[in-house]
Amino acid sequence: MENVKEFIAKRVAQELEDGFVVNLGIGLPTMVSNYLPSDKDILFQSENGLIGLGPSPTEETFDPYISNAGGAPVTILEGGAFFDSSLSFGIIRGGHVDLTVLGALQVDEKGNIANYMIPGKMVPGMGGAMDLLTGAQKVIVAMEHTNKGRHKILKECTLPLTAKGAVDLIVTELAVIEVTEQGLHVIELSPGVTFEQVQEATEATLIDATQIS
Repeated sequence: MENVKEFIAKRVAQELEDGFVVNLGIGLPTMVSNYLPSDKDILFQSENGLIGLGPSPTEETFDPYISNAGGAPVTILEGGAFFDSSLSFGIIRGGHVDLTVLGALQVDEKGNIANYMIPGKMVPGMGGAMDLLTGAQKVIVAMEHTNKGRHKILKECTLPLTAKGAVDLIVTELAVIEVTEQGLHVIELSPGVTFEQVQEATEATLIDATQIS
């Protein structure tokens, strides 16, 4: 059976368009680069100063001196570049990132996102999330639909917000959900999943847009 995270990463990869500059957050989002369509030329960027990231390293391609913003080992394709943080965040804040893929602790029906802090627990650091959420042209949240049965897609986030109204699309193992001014539209259901099952796993009220042509 296919791993849930792999399933989500593969679906997110379908959203990447030829010529895009794409930033992948730590964790699940980094897996997206493994499923890049062969007919698309994508530049993956990491906010610690890399552009031109390739797929996850193998034993043959592993280099301990090359890592992404989360400290995970990565590969660099021919033509890739290394630069300092000021240039990296200049790219992000200047609106030159077409798409960012991030994980989340919570997302709500207004497109608000909480993805860096749980009060009372150790905070590893927010990284470039705040900059990416406000600087990228499009934001996709890639995450498992629930956390041990607890809702992650809410009417209103209860954790400290990373950004307000920033999320455009949510991709989980159950569905693809578009954030609109009218609410959360389920635009695609995963194989074997019904709209009712997605709604049951979601606190926010969903709109079934799968039948709309």
